[in-house]
Amino acid sequence: MELNKYLPLTETTYYILLSLLEPAHGYIMMQKVEELSNQKVKIAAGTMYGAIENLLKQKLITAVKSTDKRRKTYVITEKGREVLRQDCERMKHIVQITEKFLPLEITRDGGMENV
Repeated sequence: MELNKYLPLTETTYYILLSLLEPAHGYIMMQKVEELSNQKVKIAAGTMYGAIENLLKQKLITAVKSTDKRRKTYVITEKGREVLRQDCERMKHIVQITEKFLPLEITRDGGMENV
């Protein structure tokens, strides 16, 4: 399966897919994204629902049955999991090569600096 056309994922899309390893509706997804990103990524409702539509079209997520009739619930598909895995591997490589050529040292105050 050729998945390179989905890569690289945006940071927002990456966190949305990660948030859907367990079924969730939009509001829960928004909360999970904030939690997973240490509050660095916050998604507005309009942005979330646009992203959901795109991910549904790409078949990276799917709607699932829910007992809550007021909210649609989604979960990542196997294709979405594979795209997430591949992007994770891509980022691991970026980090490894960067650390090789640009070693970082943790400072006493918890920050990072070049050595």
